[in-house]
Amino acid sequence: MIERKFIHHVYFWLKNGDRKEDRVQLIEGLKKLVAINTIRLHHIGVPADTNRDVIDTSYAVSWLAIFDNEADQASYQTDPIHLQFVEECAHLWAKVTVYDSADAIK
Repeated sequence: MIERKFIHHVYFWLKNGDRKEDRVQLIEGLKKLVAINTIRLHHIGVPADTNRDVIDTSYAVSWLAIFDNEADQASYQTDPIHLQFVEECAHLWAKVTVYDSADAIK
């Protein structure tokens, strides 16, 4: 169980969704983010092969990062590695949606 952590989940839609090279480049960029020392756990994903009305599989790649707290996530946003990722990869995506969550149970 993940308790007392800050969850940062990002979904990316690519400009050229059919280009495998763009997906690979985005994933390679995301792999570099794991060097940021405030990230406790991470996951890079693609849509699972599941099919129910409530499942959105329209995105290309997802990035999940788990932090100890909101302050650590805030420092990640300004970390040079993160800023370089955005600079190098922003041209690849058409849309980004972020879901941040904090513990509901204290």
